[in-house]
Amino acid sequence: MSEPALPAYVELEPGRFREDAGLAYEDYVVGHVFEHRPGRTITTTDNIWSSLLCLNLHPLHIDDVYASGTQFKKLLVSSLVTFGIVNGMTVKTISQRAVANLGWDKVRLSAPVFVGDTLYAETTITGKRPSGSRPGEGIVTVHTVGRNQDGVQVIEFDRTVLAAMRRPGAPATDAGPETPGPETPRS
Repeated sequence: MSEPALPAYVELEPGRFREDAGLAYEDYVVGHVFEHRPGRTITTTDNIWSSLLCLNLHPLHIDDVYASGTQFKKLLVSSLVTFGIVNGMTVKTISQRAVANLGWDKVRLSAPVFVGDTLYAETTITGKRPSGSRPGEGIVTVHTVGRNQDGVQVIEFDRTVLAAMRRPGAPATDAGPETPGPETPRS
């Protein structure tokens, strides 16, 4: 049996291993799709605390009596909570080893999320290229979709990360086409 394509552990010494989540630049392959698990069930505490932390005082997110009189008939989960949880689900694979997040684009909320919904996420690698200004690093773009327990898409967004190359001095080999992407200079 050959070594796994994306090893999840590093052997520190014989019989001793460390978890090694995340991808190096060389591991991102344009077109590959990652399903992020486990799913995450949204609680009232998640919604209310996160809404208040972000100073979102709209009663639709924090006042059950008010929310019961709206078209939703119950608390609506704040879009920032939905975004934060779905994006957070992707970190272990997509950006655990990244140098930096460069940005999010085209965030779209396509269906409401309610307390008690369970969210799942999947990410498609949409582009990558070596950085023109940061040797040993590359720009990776991805598209993430979040769905609820019924498979209904509730959010989608594009994300760009700066990823370290495993072998910075080696020529960059990509399993997919190089694609242009944003690059933000860092000071």
